[in-house]
Amino acid sequence: MSEIRQKHIPVMLDEVLTALKPQNGELYIDATFGNGGYTRALLEAADCKVIALDRDPSVKIRANEFKNMYGERFDFRAGCFGDVADLVLEPVNGAVFDIGVSSMQIDEPERGFSFSKEGILDMRMSQNGLSAKDIVNTYSEQELADLIYQYGEEHKARQIARRIVESRRSKEIETTTELAEIIYTVVHKKFGEIDPATRTFQALRIAVNDELGELERGLNGAAKRLLKNGRLVVVDFHSLEDRIVKNFFRDNGGKRVRVSKYAPELIQDEHLFAEVSKVMMPAKEECLQNPRARSAKLRYAVRG
Repeated sequence: MSEIRQKHIPVMLDEVLTALKPQNGELYIDATFGNGGYTRALLEAADCKVIALDRDPSVKIRANEFKNMYGERFDFRAGCFGDVADLVLEPVNGAVFDIGVSSMQIDEPERGFSFSKEGILDMRMSQNGLSAKDIVNTYSEQELADLIYQYGEEHKARQIARRIVESRRSKEIETTTELAEIIYTVVHKKFGEIDPATRTFQALRIAVNDELGELERGLNGAAKRLLKNGRLVVVDFHSLEDRIVKNFFRDNGGKRVRVSKYAPELIQDEHLFAEVSKVMMPAKEECLQNPRARSAKLRYAVRG
């Protein structure tokens, strides 16, 4: 399948396939299609079918390439993965989520995701609705501070919000680099440390795309479509996402009790998942080859 170019390296691909265990004749959901890395791997690992979802209209060209290559084994459905239960009515054997912004989106300055590339402050994955520029220029100082603190876990959120409001009084903040420079007046760059704009940009992206709400709805929706022994796999990239995933699997996993130290663990109550994995991290080799993998965590669960 070399005709389909790889523009984006899927994170923890081997671990995802091991967790999903694709089999011939089965049906899977790739809830975050992007450049199709997971979809392609699934379709090549077994004679299975994949339903791919994505809210970003720019991936339609890529989806058409896959349709030409894989025919009836591939089905693309446009929409947010939070609406997975409405987009996919079929029972499935597994689903995978790669949570976070795609490197393809970051690499396009006009999408406004990256503070290192000048572009209009946008950040809308679906390319419609409220943009980051709208938020930065219309939210009150208190609203901005709360947003940056809650979604960015930025300790200097109040100072950054105050400086944003001061700056926009004289001129509307339009570009990614304009906003980054405002942030740098509060939190100075230090060699070898994370860029000071990272947390604020993360906060805006999460708010613009309702990423945490989408994740909660997506997990619940995908779980509803899983057949018995179906597998739900999630790769996430920061603590806010990981907390949601961890709590979802914990709250819906069987409560294990040990009658005695000699007896095996028993599942006391019937729950959605019969098995919940421990957190998995990428190998050092992958992190060296793909910097995006460094913050990745993988968790999976098996439907009871």
